[in-house]
Amino acid sequence: MRIALLSDRGVVKVVGETARDFMNGLFTSDMAKVAPGTPRFAALLTPQGKIIVDFIVVEAPEEDGGGFYLDCPRALAHTLATRLNMYKLRAKIVVEDLSETLSVLAVWDGSGETEYGLIYPDPRLAALGHRVIVPANLVNEAAAELGAPLSDVDDYEAHRILHAVPRGGADFTYNDAFPHETDMDQLGGVDFDKGCYVGQEVVSRMQHRGTARTRVVAALFEDFAPECGVPVVFDDKLIGVMGSAVRGRGLAKLRIDRVADAIEAGATITAGGVPITPVKPAWATLDVPAAMQPAS
Repeated sequence: MRIALLSDRGVVKVVGETARDFMNGLFTSDMAKVAPGTPRFAALLTPQGKIIVDFIVVEAPEEDGGGFYLDCPRALAHTLATRLNMYKLRAKIVVEDLSETLSVLAVWDGSGETEYGLIYPDPRLAALGHRVIVPANLVNEAAAELGAPLSDVDDYEAHRILHAVPRGGADFTYNDAFPHETDMDQLGGVDFDKGCYVGQEVVSRMQHRGTARTRVVAALFEDFAPECGVPVVFDDKLIGVMGSAVRGRGLAKLRIDRVADAIEAGATITAGGVPITPVKPAWATLDVPAAMQPAS
């Protein structure tokens, strides 16, 4: 088993008698499907359909006080709480940024139990394991009860990259990417049969018209890793941007039609001068050129 403290994650709590309906009218996922032990991946969008912040929605059992906890990027926790408070108007809810007092652990390559925090599966991909929201002063106790020492957060990042799951701020830019472009539709982050939410019209149009040409995909390379944020090109034609990378694996946000052009032309695709091979993540159902075989 491996355990890491995700110091880049924050926690926003939403509680109140109308909290579920309130969130359902804002988030990309169906909040009726959230239950203790059954979290959902979701996002809050701009009216234009771009991601302000993405997060995992977790419901606490009634015996633990109930309420919903949003496992989100710590740098955006205040933004998320502020936006929700702006939307709540007269809704009977309370929104709090608890990032100073609560921490998030990742648990993978095994599982365990702890009474020190709220444990839940990562809803994006089973291979990512579990998360635990725990009081910041009890991180070490929770790790000990789970049964493993704390690993370096870079170990978890390598695990995430190996499975080609995008992370905002590294593999895409917030306020500049649609859910389809970050594979949220592939990772259970968008419900297309739920009621209205902010940005729904744009997201639904992209889904039904199949207009999402840009996707985050896996990228294989040898030797040195390309730097995050460098352009991905072939024959001096820009086709995307490199994201996070480690040990021969990375992610890149690419125009799939231009990748197809490069493959057809037999051209080398490079990121910061480093040759890369774009491949479809093994879990994805994307329509990609035959040469983009799933990453193993």
